[in-house]
Amino acid sequence: MTVTEKEFVFEDWVNEGMRGLRSRLRRRRGLLPEEFHDHMRAARKETLLAMRSLLDAAIESMEKPRSKKATKIKVE
Repeated sequence: MTVTEKEFVFEDWVNEGMRGLRSRLRRRRGLLPEEFHDHMRAARKETLLAMRSLLDAAIESMEKPRSKKATKIKVE
């Protein structure tokens, strides 16, 4: 691979496309119904709330005391 060639990364390609789409939608705000924008805002909020719940659960699991007591098992 030469210096000018770049490895194709699918995630980068998708992210670049999404950035372009968002930019285009911002410039042409009047083309889409306001309801569309309302739903997009609500979807972003729900995504953030989902992330918050994951973080809260992770924090709670870290704060729980861990019991390291050994359990005796009777072997015959």
